Amino acid sequence: MSTQATGDFAKKRRASLIAAIFLMATSAIGPGFITQTATFTATMGAAFAFGILASILIDFVVQINVWRIVTLTGMRASDIANATLPGSGYLLAVLVIFGGLVFNIGNIAGSGLGLDAMLGLPPKWGGALSAVIAIGIFLSRRAGIAVDRIMIVLGLLMIGLTLFVAIVSQPPLGEALRQTVWPDHINFATITTIVGGTVGGYITYAGAHRLLDKGTTGAEHIQEVSKAALHGIMVTGVMRYILFLAILGVVASGVIIDTSGQGANPAAQAFQAAAGEFGLRIFGLILWAAGITSVIGAAYTSISFITVFKPNITERGRNQATVIFIALSLLIYLLLGTPPAALLVFAGGFNGLILPIGLTLFMYVGWRRSDLMGGYHYSRWLLLIGAVTCVLTWYMAIKSIGPIFAFLNVA
Repeated sequence: MSTQATGDFAKKRRASLIAAIFLMATSAIGPGFITQTATFTATMGAAFAFGILASILIDFVVQINVWRIVTLTGMRASDIANATLPGSGYLLAVLVIFGGLVFNIGNIAGSGLGLDAMLGLPPKWGGALSAVIAIGIFLSRRAGIAVDRIMIVLGLLMIGLTLFVAIVSQPPLGEALRQTVWPDHINFATITTIVGGTVGGYITYAGAHRLLDKGTTGAEHIQEVSKAALHGIMVTGVMRYILFLAILGVVASGVIIDTSGQGANPAAQAFQAAAGEFGLRIFGLILWAAGITSVIGAAYTSISFITVFKPNITERGRNQATVIFIALSLLIYLLLGTPPAALLVFAGGFNGLILPIGLTLFMYVGWRRSDLMGGYHYSRWLLLIGAVTCVLTWYMAIKSIGPIFAFLNVA
């Protein structure tokens, strides 16, 4: 291979890793997480910092293991599950696709809330417009390149704008840091919901499946894939904490944030309180960017599971299925009466209930199925922390089923 060809290959591989990082990051920091953060910070104050830390730690364990095992096997999550426990891949696919649909309805709702805050459009009109834009991206001839570039640009925009609001709101940093490691109280339903909103359901597999589609597989890529996963987790972790601090500054100043009712948009209230009308417009842009990137990420990743039912589907067929998925999400959103904010919180919780199922299967592959990984002997310390995380996510899911479904009863 010539020097130029080698350089081009390395450049493409680096671009695929960056695209996977931002697909994971923007999926993990969608309108669900933004709305959940505002809702829980308003009700729990600085104690919610522990939930942020828990979500980052669990995110680290889940993503590092999933990215590595998908890379080593060269298989999609549903195929890995079927090879481990026959039939389980179909169940996982159904759960992820359904969870992705629930989340995507929330993502469209979030993008609608964003355009409402930014431009004053009614949320349903804004959601419909955003869904149409996402459909247009997947109908384009260069959909793959478009997805990668949009994720990177909007991801960087979200981080920069949120950092500005966090500085303006002047949060109590000392109290936030203390309660990050020593909270006044712990709410498992809250942690399960925030974990589900950042790494549950389809989000678990977003970056890993993007790497697979780009051809980054095999033991020879394991170190750079692990490094990319760590960078993705760092990006999402920093963004989560900055967002929390931005809203905490408002809550700590004594501003009362309304988290109930049909029109509740708690994050918008926080940003407006921090930076006035300009803050509200900034929030609208952030939420819209989070919404449309998450619509793209949820649809792309959910439909990537369709290959377990139709292995020979072409890329064009997958793009068409993705368009149908987004259109169905939009239709359900337009027909639903559930408040957008409540739907976003529920979506995170539901995907948190799915998380331990796939993680358990992946940990079994790392422990017992080296044959699926080309004889690679998987890291024992990653297996250990993965097993602990499995137990923790199962416990939280069982404890949280009732409270999570109660979010749908918000009037």
